[in-house]
Amino acid sequence: MPRSIPWWLGGLLMALLFYYTFSIWGANRPIGASTGMSYLANFIFDLDTEHYEYAAMIEKSGAWEAVMLIGVFFGGLFMSTVVTKTFHISYIPTLWKERKNTSIPSRMIWSFIAGFLLVFGARLAGGCNAGHILSGGSQLAISGMIFAIVALSTGMITGRFFYKRKKG
Repeated sequence: MPRSIPWWLGGLLMALLFYYTFSIWGANRPIGASTGMSYLANFIFDLDTEHYEYAAMIEKSGAWEAVMLIGVFFGGLFMSTVVTKTFHISYIPTLWKERKNTSIPSRMIWSFIAGFLLVFGARLAGGCNAGHILSGGSQLAISGMIFAIVALSTGMITGRFFYKRKKG
């Protein structure tokens, strides 16, 4: 049986993370992840900040979002290997096998499409779910709460439609 941390400890740690992130000792700005991807793209493709207004804006904010995403990856890896001892590599999740197929290429193609739509939506919305739900919600912003309701409802509806049971 995997170990877990108590819900109250997770909540306390999230509150401390938000306090640090919003404070002058931290990043002094809201939490977000999609800007990290934009910063990384600017870095990889060496976008000219004189011709790309968004590239200039992202460059000013710094790379802290990209560093946060790296920390999220390694933090998740640490939690799954050391704390909960549940780490395993799976190209095809169990629900996908049950409701879709066992084809790795099919899973990778759908993962790419879904990832593209998520990033496109994040840019269209002016921020990702982390920025809108976590930062907005923790500041009791009405826009963050509306976004959370719409995003979570849409996710549930899409999940029900996409993962419907096979007939027969």
